[in-house]
Amino acid sequence: MTAPASGQGEKRAPRVLGYRMPAEWERHEAIWLAWPHDVTTFPRLQEVEEAYVRIIAAIHLSEEVRLLARDEPMRLRATRLLEKSGVDFRRVRFFIHPYADVWFRDYGPIFILDSASERKAMVHWIFNAWGGKYEELIGDTRVPEMMLREFPMPCFRPGIVLEGGSVDVNGKGTLLTTEQCLLNKNRNTGLSREEIEKFLSDYLGANHVIWLKEGITGDDTDGHIDDIARFTAPDTVLCAYEDDKNDANYEILRENYELLRGAKDQDGRSLKVIKLPMPGAVNDEHGRLPASYANFYIGNSTVLVPIFGHPNDAKALDVIQGALLGRKVVGIRCEHMVRGLGTVHCISQQEPAV
Repeated sequence: MTAPASGQGEKRAPRVLGYRMPAEWERHEAIWLAWPHDVTTFPRLQEVEEAYVRIIAAIHLSEEVRLLARDEPMRLRATRLLEKSGVDFRRVRFFIHPYADVWFRDYGPIFILDSASERKAMVHWIFNAWGGKYEELIGDTRVPEMMLREFPMPCFRPGIVLEGGSVDVNGKGTLLTTEQCLLNKNRNTGLSREEIEKFLSDYLGANHVIWLKEGITGDDTDGHIDDIARFTAPDTVLCAYEDDKNDANYEILRENYELLRGAKDQDGRSLKVIKLPMPGAVNDEHGRLPASYANFYIGNSTVLVPIFGHPNDAKALDVIQGALLGRKVVGIRCEHMVRGLGTVHCISQQEPAV
């Protein structure tokens, strides 16, 4: 179940070599994004571009922004929009590369670290567009190869399907995921729970997995964890929770909350589980959208939180601020972005600093 590191002939698993997936609050070198362009994904594309400008303006002073554009005209358009917000272009680097869509969290690599020897590597999983739902997006699985050319480093290839939004870690050995996603037959047919846990241990250093059940209604990823539960400290999880018993997410989120309340960390200790409110039903003409405040991004000094013009926006920002003291929490209006079925965390991938 191991794969060689690119260019090094190494056949041992990253875990054996000292690598682990760091927690998101650990120091970043950069954030990776891809500029939005597809009106099929985002019917109100201009508003989504404006959200990207706010994201980049808020995050770029504390970590470099590495931004994909499909071609030179797209780069120039993004540049013009960012200039209006006073973005410091010494902190933004463009990369011209073809891509179908913006979901960097899922088709990008997961970066792993060996802190003792200050080594960084990529894990390049297979991206199959969430179980083959969107054939036109499957080619985005090649984006990590471009990144590897620009930033050569060891690259491990497990040879199985996994998206970055399906896992969350505390950096100490515990990983959160869902049965709906990682045990789904549209990902890795024939792999057992135990075999998948072995991959998570070998490639991410996760020796303890907490399995939640399902994701929220409207989520086409089959239950990504980054819409329902997120570590904010090694012993603390923010858990999306719906108070309205008539809401479609009520039972799903209540069950996940109870599972977390009964869960232990890698050392057998109980977790501190904090309820994070939901923004109610956010819909478009096709039905319920996967709107969740849990889809936040933890940057070096700034936390980017999707908000939706709902009365719970302020409460959610307060909860997240309380869990991540020392960082500035910034709300990003995502009513139009979520029509693409994802928001802030889904479009981003952090690259840790060594």
